[in-house]
Amino acid sequence: MLARSYPIAIDAKALHELAASDEAAERAADVRRDLGDPRVMFLGVDRLDYTKGIMERIQAFGELIAEGRIDPDEAVFLQLAIPSRERVDLYRELRDDIDRLVGRINADVQRIGRPPIIYLNTSYPRVEIAGIYRAADVMVVTPLRDGMNLVAKEYVACRQQDDGALVLSEFTGAARELRQAYLINPHDINGLKDRLEEAMNDSPRNKARRMKLMRRQVFENDIDRWASTFLDDLESLNGKSAAQVAG
Repeated sequence: MLARSYPIAIDAKALHELAASDEAAERAADVRRDLGDPRVMFLGVDRLDYTKGIMERIQAFGELIAEGRIDPDEAVFLQLAIPSRERVDLYRELRDDIDRLVGRINADVQRIGRPPIIYLNTSYPRVEIAGIYRAADVMVVTPLRDGMNLVAKEYVACRQQDDGALVLSEFTGAARELRQAYLINPHDINGLKDRLEEAMNDSPRNKARRMKLMRRQVFENDIDRWASTFLDDLESLNGKSAAQVAG
């Protein structure tokens, strides 16, 4: 008998190549242009679920704007919420709550032109998501409770250089592997605000150091290594069992 954890991984190479494609590059440029070419683009990509901490991150971003720590002329937050369990009342209520929160924050800014928060509740093709990952300067992954959370790894895999920043909840499995992320407790709104601001304003050198190590982790521990490790252990265990029976 063998009990061991096998943290799920992604096909990092394939996703990186998808993000490097002309179609993804064009989509990345389109997204930046449609958002008004902000200095910093924050991004959230999640299933619409109450465990994902979407309300908390939007609240934190809104407070940073209200406190003058983020200039809405320089930064934008794009939140993609993939529809989930729309027939369940709790999820419909969450969708409506997010709509109201985003609307209130955007209305409070009172500016002509692009609002500081763009909230889209729809699904996208994989190549388009890869392009959006590529466009983002700061990826925000803030589940209140989660499993591995592959979005964090997907963002890292889509980087074409050692740039970008990952703000990551310590309550994800990915936090154990991506220790160079800007780790946060999503229940601590003030701490979340500080880390969002830090990820936005950190030096390119520090961001590059963090991203380089995270990219190495994601590419070296990809889906092929995950599968081979699991199968090698299974084969070894079966071999021992057969030897015991023979003995």
